[in-house]
Amino acid sequence: MTLDNIFGLAFVHWLVVLSALISVAGSYAYIKDTVSGKTKPNRVSWSMWAMAPLIGTGAAIASNADFWATVRIFLAGFLPLLVFLASFSNRQSFWKLSLFDVACGALSIVALIVWGVVDSPRLAILLAALGDGFASLPTVIKAWRYPETETGVTYIASFVSVLLVIPSIPVWNIENSAFQIYLLAANTLLLIAVYRKKIFRSAGSRIARK
Repeated sequence: MTLDNIFGLAFVHWLVVLSALISVAGSYAYIKDTVSGKTKPNRVSWSMWAMAPLIGTGAAIASNADFWATVRIFLAGFLPLLVFLASFSNRQSFWKLSLFDVACGALSIVALIVWGVVDSPRLAILLAALGDGFASLPTVIKAWRYPETETGVTYIASFVSVLLVIPSIPVWNIENSAFQIYLLAANTLLLIAVYRKKIFRSAGSRIARK
């Protein structure tokens, strides 16, 4: 291995570490607001967001996958699990689930079951993204209607965290990049849902002053 390769690998590892630290900080903010009752997480979304990465962590360990990749997968599931558990700590942080939420959760589980048995890496990645997408819908809709029930900084942290991971993608194909692209799109939707009123209000104020 050349010196350039060593420095390049070290740079990628530091990006992963920085990405993980930002994710932890964002999740801490969400958990803190959840425990205080300010934020009301949708349990369908957060439980499903936890399930797939944790299953993936087990599969990665069983197949002796790269340590850095495995840690990243583990955190992607462990942090949402902590949010899900925190939602039971305060009655004020409970968000009543609708039939739509339950249906999205069921579709997410179906996608994950198929993901677990399919024998195609590309299809598996697409199914994982599909399952995560179904899980995201309840929170996107809740954030659009009731942005005050969300902690927006968490989604900012998640967006930045994914951006930092992008340079570590070795080959741009479906297997390596599709899920990261999906995460960028999902976090963008969540940010728009949470901050759209503030953005429009700010834009309206500037127009009025003119």
